[in-house]
Amino acid sequence: MKLVVVSAGLSSPSSTRLLADRLAAATAGRVDAEVEVIELRDLATEIAQHFVTGFPPARLAAALDAVAAADGLIAVTPVFAASYSGLFKSFFDVIDKDALTGKPVLVGATGGTARHSLVTEHALRPLFTYLRALVLPTAVYAASEDWGDEGLDRRIARAGGELARFMAPAAADAAPDVDTAAAIAPRSLTGAITSVDPADGFEVVPFEQRLAALRAE
Repeated sequence: MKLVVVSAGLSSPSSTRLLADRLAAATAGRVDAEVEVIELRDLATEIAQHFVTGFPPARLAAALDAVAAADGLIAVTPVFAASYSGLFKSFFDVIDKDALTGKPVLVGATGGTARHSLVTEHALRPLFTYLRALVLPTAVYAASEDWGDEGLDRRIARAGGELARFMAPAAADAAPDVDTAAAIAPRSLTGAITSVDPADGFEVVPFEQRLAALRAE
């Protein structure tokens, strides 16, 4: 089984690469998979040549083949002008139109401020939906202030668990880890997400009864 990670970070060290590595670790910790990381900054010249010539150089061809052959994909980009970077988009512009069909994809992004947190929903998710990929429910955005915060750790664990379950459902369910289990919100008896664990026992008060209590006040 193969997990491919595409990182569009430009600096070294890169917070984008750091997030990509942590998402890969959260996934690989639950399913037996070979991890391959593709750094797009190393392929920038080859991507530009492909646009001009119509033929991918050897290194870019190998990267495109790796993505097409992957059982799961993690794609992480820094935010530029409130969207994904041009390098990130260019890579997925030259990929075969059928390469991601039905493939589980975990998307992530990094930025300097939390104001860009919806980039995963208004930019990344539509891009991979257009490519007919199976975009996982949990996307992970990391602003500068998120690093070291438990909330980011929980989102990473949840997202990695989701990708592992789509890559190999039986293996992922057979070896649950504590961090991912804690990251998944418990559900009430009706299936709604709740902050109360049903295993602890709790009383469900009908909404009509709550309204009647308010009127009595």
